[in-house]
Amino acid sequence: MIFVTGGTGLIGSFLLQALRARGQAVRALYRDSVPDNVAPGVEWLAGDILDTELLRSALTPEVTHVFHCAGLVSYAPQDEDLLLAVNVQGTAAVVDACLERPGIRLVHVSSVAALGGPTPNAGTAVQGPTLVTETASWDLGAAHPAYATSKYLGELEVWRGVAEGLAAVIVNPSVVLGPGNWNRSSTRLLRYAHQQHRFYTRGLINFVDVRDVVAQLLALAFDHPELAGERYILSAEALPLADFFRQAATALKRRPPSVAVPDWAAEIIWRVEHARAVLTGARPLITKDTARAGRKPVVYAHAKVQRATGLRFRPLTETLAWCAAELTRNPTKQEAVFVS
Repeated sequence: MIFVTGGTGLIGSFLLQALRARGQAVRALYRDSVPDNVAPGVEWLAGDILDTELLRSALTPEVTHVFHCAGLVSYAPQDEDLLLAVNVQGTAAVVDACLERPGIRLVHVSSVAALGGPTPNAGTAVQGPTLVTETASWDLGAAHPAYATSKYLGELEVWRGVAEGLAAVIVNPSVVLGPGNWNRSSTRLLRYAHQQHRFYTRGLINFVDVRDVVAQLLALAFDHPELAGERYILSAEALPLADFFRQAATALKRRPPSVAVPDWAAEIIWRVEHARAVLTGARPLITKDTARAGRKPVVYAHAKVQRATGLRFRPLTETLAWCAAELTRNPTKQEAVFVS
């Protein structure tokens, strides 16, 4: 029996399909509602990731593996407390439940956000993108988005479990691309291209196909049980946002954004949005963190996971063609999800 949290999300839903295709018995946690035909044959369990008793009861003796895919992605200031609850306390609850069942293997889905930023050498001018690997250290004295902090603290809970004897691995995906819910998380990237907006911000985007994420999860969980107490970056490549939007618009047969927003304008926009949100109580469309995302050119390395599993990553053209085909095949759904 395999237990999966976050089974209704992008990664979780594709993981459930892959597990069922392997003939695995699967139990999955959901909070609101179970989507139709995600993965027939899954045993669904209604509840909240913070319900410690529910998690204990879910991990029956026949459960051998746990995939912790549940998490909240938000850069809205009003979600800071919820981020800590879901991404930190929720992960702690999963780890505690696993520790009560010796022999369980945990695969925790984190994010490249938990790696922190690059640390340039003192007195050295940084030329071009900085390569970030799994050895990146979290700068406790630096300012981090609340989302990144919550993912980092969630990882600390997994490392605590490892120190107490839990067999666990952590994966750090970059922006995950695949057909799913059009309106969730960073889905707005593809939706933005589809709506033919004129403007884009400068910067780099690191991405990975959801099918590759699932393949790596399965390999790390089942094919390499000797790997434990390790983290692995899951990212195919990085490219400028302008190139990403151009390729996405081409795949969707739309007109790409053509006007780059200067940094000073982005700084004004997020401040205006913050003021609007404070006055009206609405969620800001752009926050300080999203306005500044990608400005520091960073490329997340995938060499470690490729050495461990031997699996390769799909190119962006293949992923975008797949997403566009799914949109064409299911035009009423209007979905294409990105989760980072």
